[in-house]
Amino acid sequence: MRRLFWIAATATILLLTLAPAALAADPVLVTGRGAVVSVNGTVDVPSGQTLDAAIVVDGTGTIAGTVDTVVVVRGTVTLDHAMAGHLVVVDGTAILGAGTTVTGDIATLRGTVTRDPSAVVGGRFTSLDTDMVRLAALMIPVLIVLTVGVGLAMLAAGLLLAAFGARQTRAAGAMIRRQPLKVFVAGIAGSIALPMISGILILTVVGAPIGLAGLFLVLPALALLGWLVAAILVGDWMMGSLRGTPQTGRPYAAAALGVVVLGLAGIVPFVTTVATILGLGAVLLSAWNTMRPTATPVARDATLVPVAASAGWPQPQSAPSAG
Repeated sequence: MRRLFWIAATATILLLTLAPAALAADPVLVTGRGAVVSVNGTVDVPSGQTLDAAIVVDGTGTIAGTVDTVVVVRGTVTLDHAMAGHLVVVDGTAILGAGTTVTGDIATLRGTVTRDPSAVVGGRFTSLDTDMVRLAALMIPVLIVLTVGVGLAMLAAGLLLAAFGARQTRAAGAMIRRQPLKVFVAGIAGSIALPMISGILILTVVGAPIGLAGLFLVLPALALLGWLVAAILVGDWMMGSLRGTPQTGRPYAAAALGVVVLGLAGIVPFVTTVATILGLGAVLLSAWNTMRPTATPVARDATLVPVAASAGWPQPQSAPSAG
């Protein structure tokens, strides 16, 4: 497995970094050492020529020289009296002709390798299909444990929010019910504006720590908080429908039910995204309403009389009634 990883990593590095490289659909005749990449074309490495890598994608190649790494992707490469270090075939075909020597491993992924009896392979034949199946089988229990762990963490976060922010959570949920369009627009605006502000702060020297904290800490926390608000709203609605009366008190049951239901509903595309945007919009609008200064109306005559009385001024007398 380690050797296969090394082969794949080598092929990727060669594909991205080695030079000189030719990326073309026209025939490529190699005349100098380096790496050659051909897409929808042909590659010809003549006898006596040495290359670090030859990568053929959706094309054909003929190799008679020496190549450290040969990669074939949905193409066909023929090695005739050639010397190769490693060979990787992905959904393609490699033909090891007479007098060919492969000193390293040959790895295939839905690929085919035909070999002349005189061809020599010093390494192993390995099918990446088998390794990928083994990797998938190994990842299944890991994914199950990870999913259960994330679910328990979300459930714990919902219960904490129900314990310490029940009133604020229900107020945000009520805002979603009353003004869903306004809340959704606020969530969209926040999900665009907040990352942009964080990005601008990151570009500055003084604001870079704040921008990084906002991008990697504040924004994920706000998204999680928004999702939990939506989950508790769903749980409250379901509990109210089952019992026939609006729920009061701390929404522990609603939080548990909502987290489970909304988490399962997240299998449907865009459900989690829409719920998070609605919850984020409600959180942002609630925060804005809390921080926004409100002017307290003051009656004009109500302040004049106490001030005059406290200063010892003579109070105006009411006019005597006629008659």
